[in-house]
Formats: sequence, structure tokens, C-alpha cells
Amino acid sequence: QVQVVESGGGSVQPGGSLRLSCGVSKSISEFYRMGWHRQAPGKERESVASIKRSGTTDYADSVKGRFTISRDKATNTIYLDMSGMKPEDSAVYYCYSRYEYWHSPTWGQGTQVTVSS
Repeated sequence: QVQVVESGGGSVQPGGSLRLSCGVSKSISEFYRMGWHRQAPGKERESVASIKRSGTTDYADSVKGRFTISRDKATNTIYLDMSGMKPEDSAVYYCYSRYEYWHSPTWGQGTQVTVSS
């Protein structure tokens, strides 16, 4: 059973930057896809960004040009670099790993991100 652990959440002012990290207990090369979702109070969980085994990335329209997903195979970690942050980015951010597209994802515990002046 893979372990998924997020870190790096916190509070930031509008326009600021924050980096989230997600470490997994196995080689990230084993996973078809890894990525980030977020859920704000009273809203459904939504996809933010993902990165495939091939390195192909995908972003929600709301974060394109502001967020960047990346990975470090040496440390089995993926990152979400967030800049130009907006209050609407406030949410609990969840990292996931998925072995293959037909597998259910494994989720981390989530990390809170708050954007407020």
C-alpha cells in the first residue's frame, strides 16, 4: 500500500506564492499519473494539475499560467508551485497517485491553503 504525504500548505496574501510537496513511499515511475485536487468549503473536489508517467502535464483552466506541477524522481516527490494566488485558490489540497488509469487513486491527508489579505 503506497503512502502519500502532502506538506507545504499555509497562508499567503493575494498575489503571493506557495509550494506544495507530495512524497510517496514508492518510485513515482510506477505511477500512471500523479496530481493535485482541491476542495473548498461547500464545493466539490476539483482537479488542479496532474503529471503522467511520460511527463505530460495537465492543468485546470483556472490555474493555467499560475501553477506549475513538477516531479523529482530521485526523491519520489511531486510539487505544485503556485504563484499569483487568488482568494478563490483557498482550499484543502490533496495529492494522489494512481498506478494505472483503471486503478483507484490513493489520496494523501490534505493540506490547507488560505489566500487572504
